[in-house]
Amino acid sequence: MPDIFKALATIMAWILWIVALVMGFSTFAMGIVHGDLYGGGVHPMAYTASFAVAAFYALVAVVIMILRKKME
Repeated sequence: MPDIFKALATIMAWILWIVALVMGFSTFAMGIVHGDLYGGGVHPMAYTASFAVAAFYALVAVVIMILRKKME
């Protein structure tokens, strides 16, 4: 495989990883600020969906890094 594919895979994995962290932490922070996560009531489904999307992005980043390692 050409080296450009390894470089692109690395860049994409880092982008997905950073987006997952930012999305997860910002959802957590906004849930606390709005009082929805620790308010004792039922929290909106948007928080659960955002955490799921952030976890999916992190999982895809790990899969990309595993595939990048197999390219060597």
